[in-house]
Amino acid sequence: HKPMATLELFVHQDRRTMPSRFLFVFCRKEMEACEAYERRHQKVVEDAHRNHEKAVQFLKKSMSRIRQKEAKEELKTQKHMEKRMQAVLSLKNNITSNRETLRTLQVRDKAKALEAKKQEMKMTGAILAEGGDVTKEIFLHKQRVELERQKQEFTEQQKSRKIEIVARILQEEAYVEKQKKHQARAEALRSQGKLQDSLQWRIKTWQYIENACEDPKSWRTPSACSLVDDKSSSVVDFSEKALQDTSYENDDEEANETLAEPEFTGLWSQEYETDPKPLGASKMEKKIFTENLEKLRSGIIRKQVVSGHEFKGCPFYSKPSLIHFKDFDVGKTYKKKIILINASYSVNFCKLVGVSEHLKDFINIQFDPPGQMSAGMSCEVVVTFKPMINEFLEGKVTFLAQNGSFSIPLKCTTKRCVLALDKELIDFGTHVVGETISRTIILTNRGALGTRFKLQTSAEFSALAVKEKHLFTCNQYEMSIFLSHFFEHSHSVTEGEVGPFSSIKLQIIFTPSVPGDVHAEFEIAFDNPNCKPLHFAVIGVSVDVPVWVPNPNVDLKICMYDRLYQDCIIIRTKAALRLKFEVCKELSNHMELLPKTGYIQAQSSFSVQLKFLPRHSLPEDAGKYFDRETRVLEVPMTIMIADKTKPVEFIVHAIVTTSDLEISPAEVNFGYCTIYEAVQTTITLTNKSILPQEFGFVGLPEFVEIQPSDGFGILLPLESLNLDIIFKASKAKEYSFELTCKSEINRQFKLSCKAVGVHPPLELSHSLVKFAATALNDVSTATLYVINAHVSLNCFTHAVPRIGKGEIAPVGPTSFEFLVPEDSPVTIMPSVGTVLPGKKCLIQVYFRPVLSEQLIREEAVQMLCRADAKRTMLKKIHESEMQVRTVKNQYTHSQKKINLISTALTYLYSLIRNFTGTFERYIIPCFVASGDIDEKKGSENLKYSPYNTLYLELHCPAVAPSVVVTSNNGKNIVNFGEVAVGHRVIKRITIQNISQEQLALGFSILNPNGPFLLVSPVGTLEPGENQFLFISFCPNESKLFFETLDIRSIKATLTLSIIGQGVAPSIACSVEGEVLDMGYVIAKEKVTSTFKIQNTSTLPLRYSIKLESLSQTRDKEQQRLPFFITSPPGWTDFVGTQNYSGLSVFNIFPVEGVIEPGKSQDFTVTFSPDHASLYYSDCLKVVLFGKEIAREIWLKGAARNHMMFVEGGDPLDVPLESLAITSPMSEEAAKGELEEPAKSLLLSLEYIQGETSGTPAVRELKIGAIRTAQFASKKPDHPLMVAAVLTLKGDIKESYKVLFIARAVCT
Repeated sequence: HKPMATLELFVHQDRRTMPSRFLFVFCRKEMEACEAYERRHQKVVEDAHRNHEKAVQFLKKSMSRIRQKEAKEELKTQKHMEKRMQAVLSLKNNITSNRETLRTLQVRDKAKALEAKKQEMKMTGAILAEGGDVTKEIFLHKQRVELERQKQEFTEQQKSRKIEIVARILQEEAYVEKQKKHQARAEALRSQGKLQDSLQWRIKTWQYIENACEDPKSWRTPSACSLVDDKSSSVVDFSEKALQDTSYENDDEEANETLAEPEFTGLWSQEYETDPKPLGASKMEKKIFTENLEKLRSGIIRKQVVSGHEFKGCPFYSKPSLIHFKDFDVGKTYKKKIILINASYSVNFCKLVGVSEHLKDFINIQFDPPGQMSAGMSCEVVVTFKPMINEFLEGKVTFLAQNGSFSIPLKCTTKRCVLALDKELIDFGTHVVGETISRTIILTNRGALGTRFKLQTSAEFSALAVKEKHLFTCNQYEMSIFLSHFFEHSHSVTEGEVGPFSSIKLQIIFTPSVPGDVHAEFEIAFDNPNCKPLHFAVIGVSVDVPVWVPNPNVDLKICMYDRLYQDCIIIRTKAALRLKFEVCKELSNHMELLPKTGYIQAQSSFSVQLKFLPRHSLPEDAGKYFDRETRVLEVPMTIMIADKTKPVEFIVHAIVTTSDLEISPAEVNFGYCTIYEAVQTTITLTNKSILPQEFGFVGLPEFVEIQPSDGFGILLPLESLNLDIIFKASKAKEYSFELTCKSEINRQFKLSCKAVGVHPPLELSHSLVKFAATALNDVSTATLYVINAHVSLNCFTHAVPRIGKGEIAPVGPTSFEFLVPEDSPVTIMPSVGTVLPGKKCLIQVYFRPVLSEQLIREEAVQMLCRADAKRTMLKKIHESEMQVRTVKNQYTHSQKKINLISTALTYLYSLIRNFTGTFERYIIPCFVASGDIDEKKGSENLKYSPYNTLYLELHCPAVAPSVVVTSNNGKNIVNFGEVAVGHRVIKRITIQNISQEQLALGFSILNPNGPFLLVSPVGTLEPGENQFLFISFCPNESKLFFETLDIRSIKATLTLSIIGQGVAPSIACSVEGEVLDMGYVIAKEKVTSTFKIQNTSTLPLRYSIKLESLSQTRDKEQQRLPFFITSPPGWTDFVGTQNYSGLSVFNIFPVEGVIEPGKSQDFTVTFSPDHASLYYSDCLKVVLFGKEIAREIWLKGAARNHMMFVEGGDPLDVPLESLAITSPMSEEAAKGELEEPAKSLLLSLEYIQGETSGTPAVRELKIGAIRTAQFASKKPDHPLMVAAVLTLKGDIKESYKVLFIARAVCT
């Protein structure tokens, strides 16, 4: 660095004057400060890079959420639009069907009217032929017909009403009988003034019916709703109504006012009143009884709560929401069907309460309660309307649901006239005196009732004309009004009739005779008193000047500054004149009319060219004609006519806007950029105009690129657009340039840019690596090189590494380091290295996509929550049915771990199967420093510049695997663990095809000399099929083994990592030597001995203990000659004397088992002979894993018939017993057992005489006593063992018979 060079120069210059120690300390501090600065700078760069990556991740998540939200909003909007379109289509179909119905009705009415007219004409001709009065006869005929019709209708109504009254009487009788059975207070009812005989009530009822039939106006028709309400009401209601009816029958005036009351009294007393309080009760009981009765009458309403949410609102929706009977006729019957839909959260009920009180005589409800209705289900209700009066009716139908009551509004509207005009103002415009112009106005009746109309002048307008009579005298004109029917044009009348659902055209003709403004108001009056008069106004302008502008308002739309706009203005005239065109002084610099003077011929037109060039000074020059807020310009233009004082004016309208484009920011600094990368920055281009503008960046340098659309596009009014400017330095230097943006009107806008080009000492062979689609847990590899092409400092022959115009990088070893982000699926090998000048270093990049731990945790939490919910539900079901047995509980507890493992496998498989693929983009920085990284001392770091950093971009697409491992918790690692050398272990691996296609599988080749072997490869896998792979491991030495097995398919490769370690088994035995001597024991007794075996290896040892006497080959070996005949001297057989009983002499426990690493096992050997012998022996073998003999132990023992024994001397027999069968001992022999001769011992004493003196010959005899439990109670009188030694001196060779007599007692 430059500071270091300056420091070294300073030290050399002042070396004479400065002590060397001070210089050394000063240099060291400076170097430490520089290194600390470099470390801080590197840490800042790393922190910035990490923060940038985090910001990018958060931005991606935010953008994905925004896109999802926008997609949902778009889908919601589309659904809403579809619903609206369907509603419009259904409305259109309804309108079409209604029109067809109306046309049919109109044709039918016309046909009837025509037929009636023909009959009337025939009758008129007949009367005239007879010489009678036509008018009188026709009137009398109409009266007779009307009277006959009324009589017939009255007779039919009388019959139907009699039937209804009789039916109601029968219903009441049945109801009374029912009440008498269920009520305990029938006597109290009769005691309060009721008639005793029901026959008298019948007579009175029939008298009432006769009176009612004689006077049809004094009664009304009962409705079904009133019947329903009468049934459900209490006895008190019937009594009160009966009392009212009786009183109203005596008064004729009051009878006319009680039409809403029942026609007859019923069968109950007028004075009867029920007492809701029970007899003989206290006040508290009466109060409780009253409250309960009110609850019973009003209906019990319960709240509906589902999943913690209380339903609030109307429990049922009605379709339609309003019951509307339109345009009804009195006497006819109308029906409407409505649908009730359950809108609550769960099952609900619906009960009809009734209709409004004033509608009960006209409305009948047919409703069968459906019972329980699930949410969303519907039922039908039929409403029948039979009008008796021609009046507007309004009310409601009330229902009761489980969680509250609700009602449906009901309206009944009579026929009426709905009249309207298509316009309220007729503007004839400007016309010359003497012309005739006509306009049409349409009168439409949208109602079902026709009426007559009359057209007349408005009263207000007439009064105003009278007051200001001089106005009309000076503005004389003629206005004729012609009314013509829609179909008939021959009649000219000022009044007529408009039928139902029809329209009439009214034609107005304007013929001005005097110049001036004309205004008139007219009124259309109707015979129907309910129809308000309609008004419309007529205006017109008549001019005597023969010059006018057909379009007095010239609209130039939206205009930009400094742009020329032209328009053509047409001028018409009746006579030949000279015209002069003038513009106001304020806009003379911006607007012009050409030509300024012109001559126009009679009955012709003249064109004037308008030119408008707005300049930026327009707001100041225009003054009052320009609005700065709305930017609207209104300029009056004048046409001067020769010999005329009054000019003709017209107005020019325009909206003036700017054409500026704003670039933000105005200056861009790209910073340091290497020649191997591109730097991108974003600018904002804003359209300040209210018109769309096209733009484009032109004349771009070779090292600059603008996206999107290469810097071209269209900006909508006041729109802002983000553009990406990409800069790629071509060489190391300082850049300063401008970018030019042109608009469609050729305006230019500049953008200043700066940058510094950097040429790093190293370069990458590939800056972009695109991996192929890689399955999860698969590996993709890419290869690239780090190249050091810097071999010369000559900057004139080739480009040299430098930062801008700085110093040239030194030639020599250059180190690099790739900084891979943590938790990324990318690995770079090697990540650190040094490249010599003119050399290159091979770099391998590995991409291994795996499921992130966070994703696995989230899936695990979701699945565990669902499993807990399911388990809770199942537990509740089991508890409700029966108690779980204890055995089942223990089994469930033992299976807990297995369930957890299966749950883990389930969510892991779920993630893999539902994996839709991802695409990640990583940018890996590569830091470059001059020097060899291997030569650095200790913690010393190489000095580097962050501007020389190289960047490697990786595109990493990940897809779902086609083949997965379902065993071993889904892991791709097959770990055999520790296996004994020479032993073979086989493991089974389950693979599954999770794709939708059949896969042909291939396998890589394992090491043929290695310990691993693929036993059963699989050829094909069907979709969803599971197959087993068997891999064996047989180590031949004690070490760690590792291999990989690739399972290849067309889509992806699944790699299995196989690991195993060979271990040599070793044990340690507590038996010293190879012999375990059990000693002496009395025959038919037993003795035990214990020894220990310890596992000194690192793997569990499976052992088994075998005895040679129990081997399968023992029978064959016994058929051979004895070993003392065939074998050389000194060799002995391990298996000696055996028991006569056939049982084994030696028993070992335990026989088999497993010894864990570092643990030991105790073994117990039991010696149990059944006869006396000195040659009991056997061979114990410790066998590991059923194959290897790890240790052999020779078991020996001797048995005696007596406690005392002598040991020593030369053998006098062979160590094998006779194969002959020994006969059992007789009683005489047993008696003479004590007298058997003493046993002989052979002692061979060999003495060797030396030159001086010889060494005595010595032999030792041992006398012993066997410890036994037979004499445990006796006390010993003599010592237990005596040793006798025979010493022989001299040249003597003789044999001596030594007899020992002793008695011993065990203690």
